[in-house]
Amino acid sequence: MTRWLGPLLFLALLARLAAAQTPATTRAAPGATVSGVVRDSVAHTSLAGAVVQLVPADNSASFILTAVSDSLGRFTLGDVPDGRYKLGFIHPMLDSLGVEPPLRDVYVNDRRSVRADLGIPSPARIRAAICGTRPATDSGAVIVGVVRDARDGAPAAGVSVSAEWFEVSFTPQGLVRRIPRLVATTGENGWFAICNVPSAGIVALHASRGTDSTDLIEVQVPAEGFLRRELYLGPARTVIIRDTALRVDSLARAPRRLNTGNIRLSGTVIAAARARPLAGAQVGVADGPQTRTNASGEWTIIDAPAGTRMLEVRALGFYPERRPVDVVAGAPPIRVALSTLKAVLDTVRISASRIRYDRDRNGFQQRRRSGFGRYLTQQDVARWRPIDTSDLFRLVPGVRVERSSNGFEKHILIRGPFGMCSPTVYVDDHAMNNFTADDIDSWVSPKDIAGIEIYTGAGVPAQFQQGLSGCGSIVIWTK
Repeated sequence: MTRWLGPLLFLALLARLAAAQTPATTRAAPGATVSGVVRDSVAHTSLAGAVVQLVPADNSASFILTAVSDSLGRFTLGDVPDGRYKLGFIHPMLDSLGVEPPLRDVYVNDRRSVRADLGIPSPARIRAAICGTRPATDSGAVIVGVVRDARDGAPAAGVSVSAEWFEVSFTPQGLVRRIPRLVATTGENGWFAICNVPSAGIVALHASRGTDSTDLIEVQVPAEGFLRRELYLGPARTVIIRDTALRVDSLARAPRRLNTGNIRLSGTVIAAARARPLAGAQVGVADGPQTRTNASGEWTIIDAPAGTRMLEVRALGFYPERRPVDVVAGAPPIRVALSTLKAVLDTVRISASRIRYDRDRNGFQQRRRSGFGRYLTQQDVARWRPIDTSDLFRLVPGVRVERSSNGFEKHILIRGPFGMCSPTVYVDDHAMNNFTADDIDSWVSPKDIAGIEIYTGAGVPAQFQQGLSGCGSIVIWTK
């Protein structure tokens, strides 16, 4: 995994041993100054709190000089005699990345000062060390991190960490949708790495071991193809099903008993535009305890379930926020800034000359006059101002939008002859097989909708029927 750092790692270990056993010696003659900056190439910032060490290259046990980088990553080692040295640093970040930084050769001549910067290897080098060298055209990314026990912060070994994401591809048979899944197991130090995940996209992570687990959290993988994320295991939350006839798809809505550990979680909610406190905002852990902010925008949950969880924040007139949080003892307050819907959504402009169905090229108006089905026009969309396209279906009688039991997918259900079922979705007269609500939100923005037709049972027009499913169809027309 880190073969390219092998010899350097051995030297770094010698330096650590020397630091533990041999104090720095006092030299009579003043020497040179070795200074520089320690940089975090992954976060693209300076690295504070790094323990920088300088040892002689020929005899690392003879003496060692040590300094700690300041808030700007700067360090200075004074009184260095002439000679050849190895310069390196130690920092907890290196353990979470699973690599050691390469040591740097430093030469001091005539007691002249030397500038020598240090840094965590670049994401490309770390990825190559972990996953192997790959072609330049390969867009696969890597996620690394350490899993810890939320109760004491100790590294957790033998934890299963999974990564899932959506993939949609066009084939001769039509649109194919799948959810790839990769799994890694943490080592004795809690470290894990998952290679070949998509870059510049959203990936769902989940960690579990026995009865302990995290929530299914969503993370954004950077375009550079490298992401570091620590995870905290907490007691699993138990679902209590009071209705034995409850659908599997509705488990996420069932009443729950939470083994929380009574960890306190707090923070503030403000409006992003003017940084003013938001009173009455709803804050809660996904499928867990909920609360509301006070007049100062402050909130507190005293029985938050321990571990890495998804925090949900909503306020009337503002775009909702979902973010992963680490619920551990002593966690710092969480500050959430919500943007207004006006700031997030583009202004809806209605132009009759650009509306395809005004000329009834696709028969929208003719079918609308027939009296079968339900119809949403562009004016309806503009009036309701949905955040996602699937939000429109929440307002239609006989149609439901539900989240699956794993909390990761949204599905649209229509009332059919034998209960609720999944309709066939058409976009601009093309059948989209196995399309979910998430797929619709990804492919069609509310501002691009020209009209929507919703049919149930026997009222489905012949051109919008696939087989004899009898469930119904949703037909979406874009501008």
